[in-house]
This record gives sequence, structure tokens and C-alpha cells, in this order.
Amino acid sequence: MSPDIFIKAAPVVLQGLQLTLIITIASFLLGQLLALPLGLARQASSPLLRWPAAIYTFLIRGSPLLVQLFIIYYGLGQIPAIRNSILWPILREPLYCGIIAISLNSAAYMAEVVAGALRRVPKGQSEACISLGISRRHRFTDVLLPQVYRELLPNIGNEIILVLKSSSLASAVTIMEITGVARAFTARTFAPFEVFITAGILYLAIGFAFTFLFRLLERRYGITGTRTPAPEASA
Repeated sequence: MSPDIFIKAAPVVLQGLQLTLIITIASFLLGQLLALPLGLARQASSPLLRWPAAIYTFLIRGSPLLVQLFIIYYGLGQIPAIRNSILWPILREPLYCGIIAISLNSAAYMAEVVAGALRRVPKGQSEACISLGISRRHRFTDVLLPQVYRELLPNIGNEIILVLKSSSLASAVTIMEITGVARAFTARTFAPFEVFITAGILYLAIGFAFTFLFRLLERRYGITGTRTPAPEASA
């Protein structure tokens, strides 16, 4: 173990910080946007909504994220209809494919968490809203969603950490985020221990920042209790 390698690796690994943050934040936000309608569909009374959502979450949660990334980046490009479509400028870019794969994966896990939170809302609340003459839209936006997401805030904080760790798989499709830069530097120095320890420390620092931010939000809304993370995707 050489201290000189640590010193040289730090600025090199930092070069991947921007892409790591872009992938993490974009994938997290897109995943959250998709998770709500998927979670609602999982709780829908109509099988036309419930079954497609259930199949989607089963397939995504049951397969490795790395395989999903390869299918999107390498597999979809083999379909002529996609290469000739308006989607091809997006799907031919590894960065966009990485964001799409990670966000779809995150959405499947969070959809089940959202569905569980919806099941825990007492049915008496809807009955009370109806008796008070509150419209269906206002019941959803003013009564249901605020308490669901207040309960889910610790889980959402855990999910962004999982998305951060998943972003390291983007290096498998040539994206030079933290892990990609670390792998390239390791190939030049033949010092994987020092380089990946440096990358790990940077991931820990980012994760600590996200955790601190969500803890502040939890205190802001008076949320206490045990954090129950969604099951982590298998790479």
C-alpha cells in the first residue's frame, strides 16, 4: 500500500464526481416520478391496471440491474424499429441508457413501498372525506399523498443511497463516473487497493451528504422511527 497512490488517485477519482451526481439525481427523480403511478396501479381495483404493474415490478425486481442495463444499451439497438425511431438519439447514448435503467429499477422497488404505504392508510379517512364533501381529487392531493410521503420519507432517503450505489454499474457501458475513472486509473497504476479505497471514501462522503439532508427533512417534518429500506437490487 503506497500513500503516493492515494494522493495521485484522489484528484483523478474526483473527475467522475459530476457524472455520478448526474446519474444519481436524475435516476432518483425519474424513479420517484414513476413509482407513484406504479404504486397506485398496484393498489387499483381494476386488473387492467393492477396486473401490468405487478408483472413489471416482478420482472424488474427479479432480475439483476446489470442485465437490465445491458438489455437497454446493447439489446435495444439490435431492433431496427428502435434504430429508426425518435428514441434512437437517446438510446444510443450510454449516459441516458444508464439513467433509464437505474430509474426503472428504482421505480419498481419504490412502487412496492408506495403500495404498502397506501395499504396502511385507514379506510375511515376516505369515508370521512366523502362525508365532508371533499372531492376525489382533493382527497388524493390534500389528504392521502401528504401522509403517505411523510411516512415514506425515511425510505426515500434510503432509496437515494441505493441509487447512488447502483450508479457505479454505469461504468459497465463506458460511462466514466467514479467507478469508471477508478477502473481506468487502476489499469495504468496496477494499484486497485489504493484506487478503489479512494473511490469508496468518495462514495461514503456523497452518501453521508444525502443522509444528512434527509435527516434534516425528517426532523423538519417531525418524523421518527426505524428506517425500513426497500430491498436492494442485485447487480
